[in-house]
Amino acid sequence: MTSVKEKIYTIDAIYALPDGERAELIDGRIYMMAPPNTMHQNLVSEFTITIGNYIRSKGGNCKVFPAPFAVFLNNDNQNYVEPDISVICDKNKLDEKGCNGAPDWIIEIVSPSTSRIDYGVKLFKYRTAGVREYWIVNPMKKTVTVFDLENEEKSNQYDFDETISSCIFEDLKINISGLLS
Repeated sequence: MTSVKEKIYTIDAIYALPDGERAELIDGRIYMMAPPNTMHQNLVSEFTITIGNYIRSKGGNCKVFPAPFAVFLNNDNQNYVEPDISVICDKNKLDEKGCNGAPDWIIEIVSPSTSRIDYGVKLFKYRTAGVREYWIVNPMKKTVTVFDLENEEKSNQYDFDETISSCIFEDLKINISGLLS
């Protein structure tokens, strides 16, 4: 029996997409992105404001970028993602195209069409790329799974009603229900 070889795509395929279409590229495989809903956008806005205000209040050097924002995880042309929220503390990773290398903290807002990718493919990719903290926010289940990728034993799952501490900013505490009220 002959095996069918799956086509491997490069970043050129992402840049060649028609206007308005968005996709991510992970290990040469394209994952199309559906337009976000209102809850998704509300969460992205609130996280961006909350984290940005925290960083400014501390006089920090980190920057918060909401999607669409290009993240080139590896030094190759087969990995391009647009996390919902990217927090980058090393300004040397930033250029006019986006972030070159792993952000320090990534937050993804799950939708039914992205669940498998966010909990599986991206978790593995972010961990191996060097992301320090990864949150998966699931509005359908009202849960947040926090992965402390530097200290795996600190990873945990929370409800929207609980106050969650950031792993990389220990005194930053976020309550999702509070953000949405």
